[in-house]
Amino acid sequence: MEDPQETLEPRLNVRALYDRFDAPVTEIDCGTMCAPHNSSGKPFCCDICHSVPAAFHQEWAYLQVNTDLWHAWRGDECLSEPVDPGTLLEETPEHMLLLACQGPALCQRSYRALSCRQFPFFPYITRQGRFIGLAYNWDFEALCWVISNLGKVTGAFRQEFVQVYDALLARWPAEFDSYAACSEEMRQAFARARRRIPLLHRNGRDYLLSPASERLQRSAPEKFRRFGPYR
Repeated sequence: MEDPQETLEPRLNVRALYDRFDAPVTEIDCGTMCAPHNSSGKPFCCDICHSVPAAFHQEWAYLQVNTDLWHAWRGDECLSEPVDPGTLLEETPEHMLLLACQGPALCQRSYRALSCRQFPFFPYITRQGRFIGLAYNWDFEALCWVISNLGKVTGAFRQEFVQVYDALLARWPAEFDSYAACSEEMRQAFARARRRIPLLHRNGRDYLLSPASERLQRSAPEKFRRFGPYR
């Protein structure tokens, strides 16, 4: 019998998707830059107490039969700073589920989830419904070294990010709507803070975007704001 969930989702070739999006974010291992600032000694993006990965249902089905790296998130993996499962589950789109891995020491890089590969970025969708580039998860500003060093993001990563999300967003309305909502939330947050949004544009250039008008101003990434211990 056909899975009702799968009737709502386009068929994904997960292995091909992973192979098309395998470039490292930066030339250096960015995890070594942030891990010393985490009490657990782990990179923040690999620490379940700070970041819980999400995966498509088809992605989880692929991972289950190909690797022992992942298990379904239970909500009790982080004992020192437990995350409220109810809140996190409410924020998770219906077409995705939360996962936890065995930790960075046991990472199998070829089986990293898409959410791991894109971190700390998401596709920025304008009010007019255009995917114009990469914005970052601003909740991680004081934690993620990459956010304070956007100029070090490689061209290969940017290109693969755009190509993969061009395909996904075109085929998957629910995924497009999820990132459109995230982009609107970012505009509201930055408008309240009277800040402009750093944007790695799909054209390869870097800009500051006004959250009110979405007007773009060309900027050098070295001039973008730095946060926390990376100032």
